[in-house]
Amino acid sequence: MKDKSKTCLTGIKPTGMPHLGNYLGAIKPAIEMANSEDFESSYFIADYHSLTTIYDPTKLNEYIYEVAAVWLAMGLDPNKSTLYKQSDIPEVMEMNWILSCFTSKGLMNRAHAYKAITQDNLENKRDADQNINMGIYSYPVLMSADILFLETEVVPVGADQLQHIEIARDIANAFNHHYGEVFTVPEALVRKDFAVIPGLDGRKMSKSYDNTIPLFLPEKKLKKLINKITTDSQPPETPKNPNDSLIFDLFKLFAKKQEITDFDEWYKKGIGWGEAKAELFKVINRELEGPREIYNDLMKNRHQIDEVLVQGRDKVRPKAQKFLNEVKLKVGVK
Repeated sequence: MKDKSKTCLTGIKPTGMPHLGNYLGAIKPAIEMANSEDFESSYFIADYHSLTTIYDPTKLNEYIYEVAAVWLAMGLDPNKSTLYKQSDIPEVMEMNWILSCFTSKGLMNRAHAYKAITQDNLENKRDADQNINMGIYSYPVLMSADILFLETEVVPVGADQLQHIEIARDIANAFNHHYGEVFTVPEALVRKDFAVIPGLDGRKMSKSYDNTIPLFLPEKKLKKLINKITTDSQPPETPKNPNDSLIFDLFKLFAKKQEITDFDEWYKKGIGWGEAKAELFKVINRELEGPREIYNDLMKNRHQIDEVLVQGRDKVRPKAQKFLNEVKLKVGVK
C-alpha cells in the first residue's frame, strides 16, 4: 500500500444546508481525495468564520451539525480522514494574532471579498466600509492560520478561491523571512475540472442568489424545487437543443452515459419541460436518496456526530499545541 505523503486540508463554512453546487464542486471531489492513497486529509468546520455574518446562536449550532452530517452521509470516513470544528482548536486563534503581525494591510485591501463589498457600497452611494466588520476584513488571516498550523502541503480549491492560498503563502514567507523555515508554504491544488454548477435561474448556484437546491430536502420538496427551474415557452413537440438547456446541464452531472445519450435524442425529437424536469428529478434523487437516509439518521442521533468531532479534536489539538509552542519559541514569547 502506498504511503500518504501529502497533507491536505479543506474548510467548510457552516452557513446553512450545503447545496448541489457545494456537493459537486467541493464535497464529492474532496471525499474522492480522502479515499485515495495520495493524501492525508483533514476537514474542518469553519464555525468561527461564520460569525462574520451569522449572529443567531441557535442557527449557527444547527448549521454546524448539518454540515458535519452532510459530509458523513456523503461518505467521509472519519477513520481515514479527520473531521473537526475550528472552535475546538483554540490554538488557531492564538496563531491568528501572530500571523496578523506579519500581514500587511495592503494585502488585506486586495482581498477579493473585501473589495467586492466596498465596490458594491460605492456603487450604491454608501460609505465604502459600511457593514464591513474586522472579521470580514481580516478573514484571510484566520484562513491562513487554519492552513498553516497543520503544516498543510496541499489545499484543493476552485480557481475563484486561489487568492486565499496565495495570501497564506505570502504570510508564511513573511514569517519565514524573519525566523527561518518554520511554516510549510502550502500549494494550491486547482481543480481544472471544477465546473460552475448552474442554479435554478441559470446563474452560478449560490446562496447569495437564492437559486440553490439544498442537498437533503424531502423528495416532494426536491421535486417542487426542480420544477421551478427556468425554461422557455416552447411546446413539447418542438425539437430542442440539449446544449442550450439548464435542465440538460444538470442532468449530465448525475446521469449515466447511456442515459445522457437517450436524453439527448429525446430533446432533439421534442420533449416537454415537465417531462424533462421529471427525468432530472429521477437521476438526482437516485444519487441522494441513500445519503439522505444516513443524514436524517445522524441528525436524529447527534451524539454520533459529536463523537466524530471529538475524535477529530483529540487528533488535531495535540499537533496544534506542539506547533504553536514551536512558533512561540521562535518569536521569543515562550
